[in-house]
Formats: sequence, structure tokens, C-alpha cells
Amino acid sequence: MGYEGVMDVSYPIRPVDDSEFLAFGAVMDQAFNSTWPLEEIIRLERLVIEAERTLAAFDQDRVAGTTLAYSFGMTVPGGDVVPTAGISGVSVLPTHRRRGILTALVHRQLADIAAGGEPLAALFASESAIYGRYGYGAAVEQYSFTVHRGEGSLRPLPGADAAWPTLRLADPKDAVTELKAVYEAVRPTRPGMLTRSDGFWELHLSDPEFMREGSSPMRCVVAEDESGARGYAMYSAKPDWGSDGMPAGSLALRELFWTDPVACAALWSDLLSRDLVSQVRARLRPADDPLRHMLVDSRRTRAHVTDGLWVRLIDLPAALARRTYAGEIDIVLEVTDEVLPANHGRWRLTAGGQRDDVKAACERTAAEPDVALPVSALGAAYLGGCRLGGLAAAGQITELRPGAVAQLSAAMYSEPAPWSPVMF
Repeated sequence: MGYEGVMDVSYPIRPVDDSEFLAFGAVMDQAFNSTWPLEEIIRLERLVIEAERTLAAFDQDRVAGTTLAYSFGMTVPGGDVVPTAGISGVSVLPTHRRRGILTALVHRQLADIAAGGEPLAALFASESAIYGRYGYGAAVEQYSFTVHRGEGSLRPLPGADAAWPTLRLADPKDAVTELKAVYEAVRPTRPGMLTRSDGFWELHLSDPEFMREGSSPMRCVVAEDESGARGYAMYSAKPDWGSDGMPAGSLALRELFWTDPVACAALWSDLLSRDLVSQVRARLRPADDPLRHMLVDSRRTRAHVTDGLWVRLIDLPAALARRTYAGEIDIVLEVTDEVLPANHGRWRLTAGGQRDDVKAACERTAAEPDVALPVSALGAAYLGGCRLGGLAAAGQITELRPGAVAQLSAAMYSEPAPWSPVMF
């Protein structure tokens, strides 16, 4: 069969049932080159997978492509929690690539999400070149840090001595009540953070040995006082020694949350001064992580930035009306959306900035547009971390009224920086 013939093949798409989960997972196992035991991964994923939100493309009786959606709530600028489909497990068998299976799965999934009423979808991209063409925009920058031994000196923090918390080591599963309390204190303050069900907490705290790659079991340090937990860090350590007999161990930070600056400083100070550790590595950190300003020498973070969470507006007017804006705005947008036609066309976005008496609104209009842009650009800017000027300079946004791009970008910008600290 030639290439053109393959492209014409139809692959039925439907959710899988309980008997098909292993075959569903086997496609991801192949596509992501996994070395983990498939049966154990499926057992863990069953804690959170909703069977009705899976989609599989079939080649006769064989699963050839997969995707799934989790049901989250995501904090958006202003603190509202918007229902969000968390997309994961997008994969196609190596033998079935370039046949349109991925496009068919994504289009079907986006249509299903729209029919279900969720205004947003979000994902982490294994390959960043894929999802822009389906209307997703890179909305969150994530940082990685590597701090070497002896480089963790922090600047003095006024008032820290009186407010310094007690640090307590704990098994994460034993401290889950404190972890949940801190996470729930932080989540409403950060655009991009997601609700965690009990199933997601159980999955998050699972620590199978095959995932450790020679590191210790997951450990936890809680910062607390008489009022309760004020922060925590989860991490693992990997012992090692150099040929000169010097310690060369590493500490990998899984997550660190804080409810006040002193608790944040206490946790970082502890982790960066551990004995026998030659470097501390941290991933999935926010763009405005305090560590970059707390260190005496900020270059010692060796900060590396890449794309994190990608956001897709499913119901454009509902999504834009659910967040707040940094300033008053009245602007007409010419939006292109080739996948979800209900978003396509002209929209008038109005908002009162910090005025509580003027709520944001987004409505159809026949007025002349001020800015023309793809729906992916609105997804990139939605959580308040992406400035639109860069997209305009790259030719992805067209300014039709002088100053309109700067006005829209300033209104959509938000503090603090968006953050999605856990991949899914």
C-alpha cells in the first residue's frame, strides 16, 4: 500500500472500557519509549483516569492512537477557578504515524470538551511544535535551577529571626494533611495552579522504586509553627562520591510551596546546605521564584527556561469573561480558530480593570477590529504571563489600531507569574 493509500484509511474513535486499558496504555508505552512496567503504571493511572474521557483510535481491533482528559479546576487571574480539561496521553503507534490519527483524535477531543461546557483545555507538550496548530498557546514559563555546594548563601531577610519556622522531617504520606493545607493556601493565589482530587494526591505521593532511578525514597520537610504548616518541600537524594573521595551526592527537588517569605527562605536554606550534597536540582519552578532574588549571587541558580503549561480557549467568550484584567479595556478582537468555529470571528472585550463594579464581558460584534490574532495567542496570554508584543513582532498578531496590542497585553498581564508545578 502506498503512502497516499494509507492516508485514506479511516480509524474509528471512541472511549475505551475496562478491558482495554492495558492495550490503551501499551500505545503510550511504545510512543514515549517507556522503561517502566506497564501493568504497574496502569494501576497507578487508574487512580485518576476517567474512562469516559479517554479516546482511542482503532485500526480494526487494535488501538493505534490515544488521548485522554482529566477534570481539573484552574486558577485564573483574579482567583476564579475555571473548569479545565487537562489533556494527557496523546500518542500514536510508531507504525501508524503520518496518517492523520493525532489530528482526528485532537479534533474529536476538542469538540467533546466544548460540548461538555469546559471553557479551557491545558496540557504539557512532549514536543512543542505540535500543539500550536490545534489552538494551544504556551502560557507558562517554567524554570530549572542547579545550585552547587557552597553557593546557597541567602540575603538577610528582615524580621526572619522572630518568624523563623520549625522544620520537621516527615514521610510525605504521613504529612498529607499538612501538604494539602499548604497547597490549598497557595493554589487560589497563582494562575495556572490546578485542583487536586484525592486520587491525584494519592498518585502524586506514590513512590514506586522503579521511578527512583537510584535515588532515595521521596522525603519531605515541613516548615511550621504553633499555628500549623507554613510550607513544605518534597525531594529525593542520590548518594555519590567522587574519585577524590569528596561527596558528590545530588538532591532533586520535586516541589516546594510556601505561604510566607520566611517559610520559603527557611526551606531553601535547609535544602541548599545539606551535608554530602554537591548539587541541588529543581524543576518546574515559577518565573518569579523567590530563590532567584534570595541568593547572594543570583547567577548561581544557573536558571534554564522552557515552556510549561499550554492553554487552549474552548469557549472563548466564557473564558475571557472569567478572568480579571490589570486595567480598563475596550477592544475588538478578530480571532481565527480553524478547529472550533464558535470562537472564530469578531469579539468585543470590555473590562473595568480593578473596578469591582465593572465585570469583564466578551460579546460578538460587527465593529471594526483593533487586533487580529489566532486563538493560540489568546491561550498564551490567558494566564497573564506572556506579553503579546513578542508575538506581534514574530508576525503572529496583527495590530489594526495603533497601540492596541500594547493595551491588550498590559490588561492581560497579571501578578504573580502563572505556575503549573506538576506535570500531568
